[in-house]
Amino acid sequence: MRYVQLRAFHHVAVHGGFSRAAAALGLTQPALSDQVRKLEAEYELRLFDRGQKQVRLTPAGEQLLEITHRLFETEQLALDLLSEAQAPRSGRLNIIADSAHHMLHVLGPFRAAYPAIFVSVTAGNSQQVIEALYRYDADIGVVGQIPERSDYQVVKLSSTPIIAFAAEGHPAVTCQGLTLAELADQPLVLRESGSKTRAKIEEAARRQAIDIEPAIEAEGREAVREIVAAGGGIGVVSEAEFGADKRLRKIPIIGCEITMDEAIICLRERRDSKLIRAFMTMAAGASEGFAEGLAEEVAS
Repeated sequence: MRYVQLRAFHHVAVHGGFSRAAAALGLTQPALSDQVRKLEAEYELRLFDRGQKQVRLTPAGEQLLEITHRLFETEQLALDLLSEAQAPRSGRLNIIADSAHHMLHVLGPFRAAYPAIFVSVTAGNSQQVIEALYRYDADIGVVGQIPERSDYQVVKLSSTPIIAFAAEGHPAVTCQGLTLAELADQPLVLRESGSKTRAKIEEAARRQAIDIEPAIEAEGREAVREIVAAGGGIGVVSEAEFGADKRLRKIPIIGCEITMDEAIICLRERRDSKLIRAFMTMAAGASEGFAEGLAEEVAS
């Protein structure tokens, strides 16, 4: 087994194909394919199922990818240590967020400080964020609840109440608020399972022996917002994420306190990566002032 073979396997797995991996490494596709073929032949083990249009990892390939993620992460940490005095001049930072809104105050300063770094931001619910971090598909996550496990480095962003909301003109927007029992009687538009907002509402309802069932289930916060705006029912969201939309009106949830604790997280084992450390350090510095400003905004 040679280093170049493992590197070839790793990049094909990460990039999802031989041609994209070859381009990323500056190699020809036949040369890259030959390295992977030699690795498979040496250990009589198939690492990829090769289809006509795409390649998929076999179970053995998935296990090896978990190891090579750590291998090349360790290599990067060594490079970071050797170049400690140098600011990152290139690279890619992958962020997955249950709501990008919560980290906008960090992204601007980070881009200003590290203009050569490519930043990718994708959306996912809290469960998808955690899964992406463990697969090394993402470096940074933004979640709606501070993880209880000690696997993460955490920068807390805000703690705001969960509210209901409806379209302008909906009868419910004229009331002072809805209890969970009253909310349960409404046609609800909720996010998919795995959404922390939905999980918190359901958990609070269970404590009061109330069944919360969606009339419409939609994937993603924006889909819920559009359905509610079109008169499809009542949605729920953390107040910090409600935003400014003239089509929608807030409805307080009364009789109980349900809050969302938004946080930026990374795997503790990866916190010494130069790019991850730079982002988390900047987040910690920026978030103190952001939280104070958000509290004033919500109070007003």
